[in-house]
Amino acid sequence: MNPYVSKTLDTLQARNPAQSLFLQAVTEVFESLDPILAETPDVEAYSILERITEPERQVMFRVSWVDDAGRIQVNRGYRVGFSSALGPYKGGMRFHPTVRLDVVKFLAFEQIFKNSLTGLGIGGGKGGSDFDPRGRSDSEVMRFCQAFMTELHHFVGENTDVPAGDIGVGAREIGYLFGQYKRLTKRHDRGVLTGKPVGLGGSLVRKEATGYGAVYFATEMLATRGETLEGKTVVVSGSGNVALYCARKAQALGATVVAMSDSQGSIHDPAGIDLDIVAALKEVERARISEYPKRRNGSKFLPEEKVYSIRCDVAFPCATQNELTLADARMLLDNGCIAVIEGANMPTEPDAIAALGKKNALFAPGKAANAGGVAVSALEMQQNASLQSWNFKQVDQRLKEIMAGIHSDCVYYSGKYNRPEDYVFGANVAGFLKVANAIQAYGVT
Repeated sequence: MNPYVSKTLDTLQARNPAQSLFLQAVTEVFESLDPILAETPDVEAYSILERITEPERQVMFRVSWVDDAGRIQVNRGYRVGFSSALGPYKGGMRFHPTVRLDVVKFLAFEQIFKNSLTGLGIGGGKGGSDFDPRGRSDSEVMRFCQAFMTELHHFVGENTDVPAGDIGVGAREIGYLFGQYKRLTKRHDRGVLTGKPVGLGGSLVRKEATGYGAVYFATEMLATRGETLEGKTVVVSGSGNVALYCARKAQALGATVVAMSDSQGSIHDPAGIDLDIVAALKEVERARISEYPKRRNGSKFLPEEKVYSIRCDVAFPCATQNELTLADARMLLDNGCIAVIEGANMPTEPDAIAALGKKNALFAPGKAANAGGVAVSALEMQQNASLQSWNFKQVDQRLKEIMAGIHSDCVYYSGKYNRPEDYVFGANVAGFLKVANAIQAYGVT
């Protein structure tokens, strides 16, 4: 490893000793940079690595709200603006009990390069809260969102920081957050949040974008080996928004999705998952996926089992970070899997990525493959700024073009540095160079 990289990582470890996810995300990017540093001494001369790994701002705040029983509840809120080198901070808000500063920093750091790859002029940020919306009434969710935005509204703006949705934050929550922003500021700045309901200035394709984008990237990647998704057996981890629309697009392109999951286990349906049933369970009834076999003959629920134990040609990890372990990767390879495409953020452990590469399985990192969500968020910002509303076909076509462009950049840089089919390397280098050049151009800021 380059001495400058090693020195920077040692310093980060000393300054952030308990932030393992953040350090993992930084290490994964830095391990790709040796050839760049060898030919671009300005990276060290201008302290780019130190500057790109220290957030421009980190905000942590208390969120006090009242539940339906009249009890005061207290949660913690976060917003990390990591880099505005390419534009306003852009990244989702996650409401989940696992949210802590380490999680938000890792997500925000990944967002820098993901957003860079889209080519859409947006910086990297992320935020959220340890609030758990599961089991809460609509009124409780609304009151929490209002309390959260009361603290957050000081720090966001359409040219400053533009939050969006993530795990636990969909159109309902964005609507409540936007409503409170309007109440507090007396302004109708549609561009301050993305993922809004369409009637409030949201974009068509936004809820589908991350899942669709992952599949569009997969089709580009498979095509380099003369393959398509048609006729392939697919497993998708998760059953939330990303997983559901990933599965829908994969099936639309001729694949058979045979497994999905949630935190309690997986469902296996050899005939192909009925996605309307999954959508009804997760989006309407807010039920567990274990209910699926009660409505679909021939399927079964596998408690506490991951989808990776089921035979497949292609896997889409779409649930959460570090879900796909080395043992999971070995099971996938033993069962004939030829490609893994990340729909979630950093869902594959480093040892698992290495194992997939050794067996010549294609691997697409999340910063490239799941960039469709933030890409359409940026397209929503464009529509809001121009007071326009594009139709589904227009937005979907732009999404396809953006994902194809990201794939081309990955292939170009992996080929340029003699790392063919190394999409992790290609994505890291392509994303890093654009941000590094911008940081240098600003001078010392």
